[in-house]
Amino acid sequence: MTTERHYSPVDRLLLQADAALRTLLPFSGQPYRPSPGLTQPDVELNADDTRHVAGLMRVNHTGEVCAQALYQGQALTAKLPHVRKAMEHAAEEEIDHLAWCEQRIRELGSHPSILNPVFYGLSFGVGAVAGLISDKVSLGFVAATEDQVCKHLDDHLTQIPVEDEKSRAILEQMLSDEAQHSASALDAGGYRFPRPVKFGMSLLSKVMTKSTYRI
Repeated sequence: MTTERHYSPVDRLLLQADAALRTLLPFSGQPYRPSPGLTQPDVELNADDTRHVAGLMRVNHTGEVCAQALYQGQALTAKLPHVRKAMEHAAEEEIDHLAWCEQRIRELGSHPSILNPVFYGLSFGVGAVAGLISDKVSLGFVAATEDQVCKHLDDHLTQIPVEDEKSRAILEQMLSDEAQHSASALDAGGYRFPRPVKFGMSLLSKVMTKSTYRI
């Protein structure tokens, strides 16, 4: 028979600090699954396509940094143990996406956004506040956020050059995973955010994508 380990507030803060370092330091997150791009052929893109795809993958990488921070913030303040576990599990799955995007960015000769620490801090704060309000709101925020991510991924898939099967395979798997995360959050009792709230989230998301595409 196994027993659940109980962490003190200090333990949890140290775990959050460790999670932040593993998210923000280069090649710190070890994926649980190999990148879908590994099985795809290497194709040399022209300079413009390489720069554009690197920018798109940088945006997606920052999105995963935000997802990590959001889930960690929510796990810190979640009231129900099963909700906290669900947030921590979702964060573990997002590590795959984080590592895959970073690997592809490096393959394209580029680098992750230097703004990642800023977006991590903001997202962590939002997640913590959502968890303080209620677990239902926290789960609803996950669903709404993942819906926004899916829209970005759909858009990026239309912009990836046909011959870049590596990036395409990564984004397609991410899209499938994110859609599942959204559905799971709603099934767990998440609040369905009204359209005006989602519109506001969309505007904030555009700020992130515009700034991290080049920086």
